[in-house]
Amino acid sequence: MPLTAKPLAPIALTQGDPAGIGPELTLMAWQRRQALDLPVFGFVGDIDHLGRLSRQLGLDVPLVACDWDEIGRHFPDALPVIPLDEAVTAQPGRPDPATAPGTIASISRAVAAVRQGLAGAVVTNPIAKSVLYRAGFAHPGHTEYLADLAADGGTPPLPVMMLWCSDLAVVPVTIHVPLRSVPDLLTTELIVETGAIVARALRRSFGIAAPRLALSGLNPHAGESGALGHEDAAVVAPAVEALRALGIDATGPYPADTMFHARARAGYDAALAMYHDQALIPIKTIAFDEGVNVTLGLPFIRTSPDHGTAFDIAGKGIARPDSLIAALRLAARMVAQHEQTAR
Repeated sequence: MPLTAKPLAPIALTQGDPAGIGPELTLMAWQRRQALDLPVFGFVGDIDHLGRLSRQLGLDVPLVACDWDEIGRHFPDALPVIPLDEAVTAQPGRPDPATAPGTIASISRAVAAVRQGLAGAVVTNPIAKSVLYRAGFAHPGHTEYLADLAADGGTPPLPVMMLWCSDLAVVPVTIHVPLRSVPDLLTTELIVETGAIVARALRRSFGIAAPRLALSGLNPHAGESGALGHEDAAVVAPAVEALRALGIDATGPYPADTMFHARARAGYDAALAMYHDQALIPIKTIAFDEGVNVTLGLPFIRTSPDHGTAFDIAGKGIARPDSLIAALRLAARMVAQHEQTAR
């Protein structure tokens, strides 16, 4: 399926931290809408701030405040903005906790639009968790907040982070935790639940009828038959067997240092890594500027650029919109696949 397949409903693009590079990447992406045949999207944020930033950077992007059902009509000629009540006073590169309510409101409003059928997917611009924490944000991060929004007051689903580019899809089973905590947090049950979510998403959102999962070991050389640790035999290998019992084509555990060269990647559709850097180093080596963060396991589609707020270069006009563009395209592809599956 072409990456430029377009959803019937627009994509809801969040503001992110307004002092970061997200807003300027949004302006740059809209400028490339025709040349790259980008899907239709609307920006959920402060239109006055976006206008000031556009003029400051010399981009002169026309903006229009509108509602969800007007985005498609305006998109060819102006960047549609779903206005927020929270005004942004922060300057590029100067994070300010006073902007936190607007950042959070942008996310919740985008999710609500998707769940109401007004938008097809959520694409989130980068946030700075430290800024939100100083304003009293109670969630560990973006993903956990999205899971809570999906729960509607009930038990949140398990959100699974997948890093994606055209050459690799990789999932860290444990994510933002200290390395010394990983062996205690890693369980056979967690690996199996994660693998099942990944396989289901590959079928539904990527059109892969029989997904192939490759699982890395935790230790060097996948434990070297117990000489370098027992977790691979005691925790990871039983998870592989349990996934296979569920009808999922899972193999491993493999030494992580041999899993990501081109020949190895041809043997699977997604790799499950046991901790953060095991997954993110290969994807950022292969596609540093074009990688996409996809959250699986939610009842709506969410993608995001695979980079942070980059406060150090915000407002300088030198940030590259490649990852945001890839996130918009992948979201459109996933929506189109859902629509095709439903027919």
